[in-house]
Amino acid sequence: MSFITDHILSWVTFLPLAGSLLLWTVVRREGPARLFALAVALADFVLSLHLWFHFDAKSGLDQFVERAAWLADGRISYSMGMDGISLMLAMLTTLLGPIVILSTWRAVTDRVPEFMGFLLLLQAAMLGTFFARDMLLFYVFWEAMLIPMYFIIGVWGGQRRLYAAVKFFIFTMVGSVFMLVGIIYMYFHAGSMDLSAFLALDLPRQAQLWLFAAFFLAFAIKVPLFPLHTWLPDAHVEAPTAGSVILAGVLLKMGTYGMLRFAMPLFPQGVVTFAPLISTLAVIGIIYGALVALVQPDVKKLVAYSSVSHLGFAVLGLFSLTTMGVAGSLFQMLAHGLSTGALFLLVGVIYERRHTREIAQFGGLAHGMPVYATIFLITTLASIGLPGMAGFVAEFMILFGTFNSPTLAHGRLLTVLAATGVVLGAIYMLWMYQRVFLGRRDNPKNEGLPDLSRRELVVLLPLVLFMFWLGVRPGIVLDRVEASIERVLAPLAIEGAAPAAHEASLTAPALDLPDGQGRFVYGNPEMR
Repeated sequence: MSFITDHILSWVTFLPLAGSLLLWTVVRREGPARLFALAVALADFVLSLHLWFHFDAKSGLDQFVERAAWLADGRISYSMGMDGISLMLAMLTTLLGPIVILSTWRAVTDRVPEFMGFLLLLQAAMLGTFFARDMLLFYVFWEAMLIPMYFIIGVWGGQRRLYAAVKFFIFTMVGSVFMLVGIIYMYFHAGSMDLSAFLALDLPRQAQLWLFAAFFLAFAIKVPLFPLHTWLPDAHVEAPTAGSVILAGVLLKMGTYGMLRFAMPLFPQGVVTFAPLISTLAVIGIIYGALVALVQPDVKKLVAYSSVSHLGFAVLGLFSLTTMGVAGSLFQMLAHGLSTGALFLLVGVIYERRHTREIAQFGGLAHGMPVYATIFLITTLASIGLPGMAGFVAEFMILFGTFNSPTLAHGRLLTVLAATGVVLGAIYMLWMYQRVFLGRRDNPKNEGLPDLSRRELVVLLPLVLFMFWLGVRPGIVLDRVEASIERVLAPLAIEGAAPAAHEASLTAPALDLPDGQGRFVYGNPEMR
């Protein structure tokens, strides 16, 4: 057991990789391949629980650290570590793994071992990206994610799958090349690929601006941030349901994770310079994504454009440069992964029954599929940020952090504009729900459609549970990430980007108390 616990990050990362190799070489029959892939994904989730229960929430430092010399006399190393930020996204990844595999039980019938192998390979690459603390190792995992997703879309996707797969690959690869140039430049200055060596560099302002732009471009394409979002709707629409869930649930978060983990602490002067522009683009993306979603005739494309809007909130929270905003951004990554992942699963359920996603083809589905309609409604409300659910906590924290941002001159205006995205989100999601589920069943093809099966309920109910759980008990997440976020923001505070990020984000305006009782400052009565 000590061998496993001492190398727990490697076990969690490479167990899916070992499973994918066995699926491609040994487990070649369809039935055993499904069961084997599900067993591997469940085992990986169980292993990741060790990280959750043994994590020290008070420490912002990396934990479960593993390091071994790799190349260039140890200057390039196999270096893995995990803080609260990595923990949350890794847990989301391992949770979605078995759920996605179980959802494919009847949806994927062609070349099942290969498909399951690519899903497990993708999971390994995503986990490695979250844990890597050597920049070359990070880049290897980052690029490795492209390969399985390219094949998942290009082989098992829709009619325009090759176009969508190539577009996804080219967009992401182009951005990554600029980041690689930046990594090599910093390596020659730091003498090591270790992230700590990169953080110790004192780069001149001009170099920071160029390097921030190179890193940010790679991450902005992955988010995707407006106007670099055009690959996303095609990838979502053409990908099989499992591919869309992984893409929305985890893969898009690689962009916001990269901004938080690398671009922001490594180049504080670049962050300060570009934060107003990036925040403006984020707000444009919020409103643009919502408006385009409003006119979509295809349910899956509507959900795809909603991702552009929701992840605009995540970017806005990051570049508020406040602890509240950054914590809200991380919470938004989790909330979006749960609600949008569930929405894609629900769209996949009705597509399997009707082989269409056109909103005009439906109507009155709630009469014959009440359980399906109920879970779809809960997920819709979670997506639009109903109080008591995870999305509300995330959006509130992001808007609060942006409103109080010490670095955004027009932070309050951006907050007001971003809040319109919440309203628009409610409009397009509820209007879609009304057209699909309510009213009369005028289309005879919708008669007799079976409600959710037990397998489909097992797939969806864990996501619904977590939507409520995180909405009611956000401290489960926030307590584990606060120290890590403060550590990431520390270089920005040193450079003057956010001299009081924590205090600015958690302090409300002082209020005069009646009868000369003094002034109340959030959590602290101060007597005059």
